[in-house]
Amino acid sequence: MHVVVMGCGRVGSAIARRLEEIGHSVAVIDQDPEAFRRLGPEFSGRQVTGLGFDRQTLLDAGIDTAGAFAAVSSGDNSNIISARVARETFGVQHVVARIYDEKRAEVYERMGIPSVATVPWTVSRLLRELLSVKVSELWREPTGKVVLMRVTVTESWVGRKLSELEAASGARAAWMVRFGEAQLPTASTVLQEGDQLVVAVTDEITGRVHDVVERAPEGRHH
Repeated sequence: MHVVVMGCGRVGSAIARRLEEIGHSVAVIDQDPEAFRRLGPEFSGRQVTGLGFDRQTLLDAGIDTAGAFAAVSSGDNSNIISARVARETFGVQHVVARIYDEKRAEVYERMGIPSVATVPWTVSRLLRELLSVKVSELWREPTGKVVLMRVTVTESWVGRKLSELEAASGARAAWMVRFGEAQLPTASTVLQEGDQLVVAVTDEITGRVHDVVERAPEGRHH
């Protein structure tokens, strides 16, 4: 997958290097050409000097073929604007923006851009957010402890009870969307193909949720 990272600070450069290590093609955007030094001599991705919300800069970085975009510059406004351009103008599927101001972050969560307020973003969490099609963060409550995540039901869970998924992952299902209609699941809800769940989790178990969603436990179907 091609990934565009805006902001070549400590976080941006670490993400870019890590993405390249695991086999993705990467383009990094920064206003300051000196910032690219943080990428080190091994980095072979594109380095684009410019503003991350400028259409031409984004096109130079390959945004039109990108599967993911991370806005992690030091400016909230730049991150917000470029995340929206990536999502709305170029239709990039996985977009994440770092936002320092919690009030603003809430507004942008509602637009469907997973954002990061004052909660420290580890590189691994950012990568998981960017690369996972199955699970993505929707909303984080103000203390930062509990997160709502969207989970797309994978093939291995079709035909199994939702309660099994909850038990295996530790997540609690808040609601589900089936055939475009939201509904509250019950104890007997059986998962179908295309179901999207919204589950409440804590940071400690997000890794487990990812693993469980990817691989259903062995055993009989109901």
